[in-house]
Amino acid sequence: MKNIAPAISPPKGIGDRPSGNQAVLDWVHEVELLAKPENIFWCDGSDREHEFLLQEAQKQNVLIKLNEQKVPRSYLHRSNPNDVARVEQFTFICTPTEQEAGPTNNWSDPAETYSKLHGLLEGAMRGRTMFVIPYIMGPPDSTLTKVGFEITDSIYVVLSMRIMTRMGEVALKRLGNDPKAEWNRGTHSLLDVDPARRFICHFPQDNTIISVGSGYGGNVLLSKKCLALRIGSYLARKQGWMAEHMLILGAESPEGKKHYIAAAFPSACGKTNFDVDSAQTFRRLENHHRRRRHRLDADPRRSPVRG
Repeated sequence: MKNIAPAISPPKGIGDRPSGNQAVLDWVHEVELLAKPENIFWCDGSDREHEFLLQEAQKQNVLIKLNEQKVPRSYLHRSNPNDVARVEQFTFICTPTEQEAGPTNNWSDPAETYSKLHGLLEGAMRGRTMFVIPYIMGPPDSTLTKVGFEITDSIYVVLSMRIMTRMGEVALKRLGNDPKAEWNRGTHSLLDVDPARRFICHFPQDNTIISVGSGYGGNVLLSKKCLALRIGSYLARKQGWMAEHMLILGAESPEGKKHYIAAAFPSACGKTNFDVDSAQTFRRLENHHRRRRHRLDADPRRSPVRG
């Protein structure tokens, strides 16, 4: 079987700066013994590391560089045709009781799920590089910021996490060397990208996430839905804050017109279409606001208050 994520060989000074936190080192060693990678790459988020990984990703056809004159520093990544969306039916919250998982989530027994996932991860990274990504969600100096580490065998995940999070030295500094500090443990492996072996599992009591069998962003960038919303919801209830995914987005047309949108973005709501077909989306926004202004003007009871 073709190795879809062959190991890379970084030069000295890249990928060789491990965490100084013994709890992190112990966990990484445990995953190493289980998954049996060819080597370990400690990510630091530096520009030098980033350029090296971009080159390696192109060599493996994980990324295809686009026209530099038309779209500078842009790359195409193609997902496997069987792996193009989040898989809610294979996403589980693994709490001691089913009631704790909540009424809208799929529940799975923690002990049984750990056993199944460890079986799938056994030797899963042979011939591959095991990347260790330290990251934070939130500003470095915020009391609400959360630290996470993601282990993955996907170079695409590493490059994407650099965009999605504050990654590298800033996270190591925030965590420090206290072995009792709070941080999220995330393990991901592509396996063979087989839908029958695709599971995204959360263990809130352990602050742990394990994702296997997928290379799609929403399933494998474990900072995103997995930590920031699913594990985040548990931590929020426990620690007295609230986790929710919402945004305020400014959309600007080539003519300089701008609209702002406040939104929650659940599955299948049109996020990708909004981004890919931004011109058409902007026309719809214009028409929506034009109709709304007309309704307000026609009904004085709905007119905005004017000073």
